[in-house]
Amino acid sequence: MEKKRVPIRTLHSSEDTFMVIVWSELRKPPSYCSHSGLYVDASASCDLALSIVDPLTRIVFVVFGVVLIIVDIVLVITDLALPQGSRESVGKALEAISLAIAFFFVVDVLLRVYVEGLVPKFGDVVTKITLVFNFLKALRVIILFRVFRLASQKKELEKVTRRMVSENKRRYQKDGFDLDLTYVTERVIAMSFPSSGKQSLYRNPIKEVSRFLDTKHPDCYRVYNLCSEKGYDPQFFHYRVERVFIDDHNVPSLQDMLKYTASVRDWMSADSRNIIAIHCKGGKGRTGTMICTWLIDSDQFESAQDSLEYFGERRTDKSMSSKFQGVETPSQSRYVGYYEVMKNKYNRQLPPERHLKIKSIRIHSVAGVGKGNGSDLKVRIIVKKELVFQCDCAKQDNCALFPDAGNNAVVISLQDCPVVSGDVKVMFESSGLPKGYEDCPFYFWFNTSFIENNRLFLSREELDNPHKSKTWGIYKEDFGVTLAFMDP
Repeated sequence: MEKKRVPIRTLHSSEDTFMVIVWSELRKPPSYCSHSGLYVDASASCDLALSIVDPLTRIVFVVFGVVLIIVDIVLVITDLALPQGSRESVGKALEAISLAIAFFFVVDVLLRVYVEGLVPKFGDVVTKITLVFNFLKALRVIILFRVFRLASQKKELEKVTRRMVSENKRRYQKDGFDLDLTYVTERVIAMSFPSSGKQSLYRNPIKEVSRFLDTKHPDCYRVYNLCSEKGYDPQFFHYRVERVFIDDHNVPSLQDMLKYTASVRDWMSADSRNIIAIHCKGGKGRTGTMICTWLIDSDQFESAQDSLEYFGERRTDKSMSSKFQGVETPSQSRYVGYYEVMKNKYNRQLPPERHLKIKSIRIHSVAGVGKGNGSDLKVRIIVKKELVFQCDCAKQDNCALFPDAGNNAVVISLQDCPVVSGDVKVMFESSGLPKGYEDCPFYFWFNTSFIENNRLFLSREELDNPHKSKTWGIYKEDFGVTLAFMDP
């Protein structure tokens, strides 16, 4: 008797590959039916099963793909939201999971090409939806490839950014390191702030600085952080970190300078291998001030001027640019000079304290500065970070204005100015003048113990902000300020 068989249909999607297992289990040799007298092919049962299970299975695969895409997006968002401390450990695990998901999509696309061929069928809605997700998966692979390319260029991009920010400051570029770091002497290092997070993209990464010091000077270094505005976990440097709180573009107190040099003397004398690494934000102004102070204290230089010039020469990479990368402001240089006097004249002790009263302020070559007659100026006097006096020349508030047109000058006579002593900061403000450091047109620091003959004259080059050549269109060559004092 002739055997009648129902042929199994052709597989036409990658999800059908899953059904091969079902098909192989259901497919049996033909059996004889005593009632009908026919041989029944088990593949007919298989085809019936496939017709029921196949659409459901394909939908499950599509939903599974959507879930994976959503999970991947959540992983990316979670990775971006992680704090810096957790990103090193958890972030790598998230990246591994994301990579595994992408690999699944790649395998899925390859299986589809293998089963369906390069020309897919467009017969039903499920297939069309599947094609959309195939496109998204393929796009995902392309994006992943781009991410890997960007990741491979990340380190180089960071290096270029850091070099741009450090300008022509001399960098350490040896033995696998590339840091904004300079050996001023064999035992004194100047560097920019050891940073983490986003700031590490353009400043020294703190882990690299730690690796450098642990490699080059294991257990023989001490770090001095001069930034009053920010710090970091001292554990990076095995807790060998000392703080000297100095505001940016400002000066240390005389007392802090003496404490600092005493600390460095003790550390350096403890072991001939010991070194110090000093930084502020950019590793130039505050850093240079304190390094020059130590160079004087350790008898490597006798004069403040020589130490300042030496630091600038060491910190500047002239092969890149002629821009001088030395101590930033005239007030900082002035305080290095103060330390020279304290070391040589007062045996590393504070000078005798003087109490003085500021009687008047004379501004030389005032023409072209703001309104040109001093009427737009405001004066603020700060002692120990506290505002002790302010006056408004326009309103004649706490002061009187006396123009001296014949000498191109103006005299501001202060009224009821309190007695000041120690470190004093004088700031000048005007809405008609461009602002510089400290968000004001010009300012300066002095210490009353160094005032001679109750008079202090500061030329243009000795005032903070006007010392920069870009301001000389406003502040002429003979611009300056004279303070007249009186004993209380």
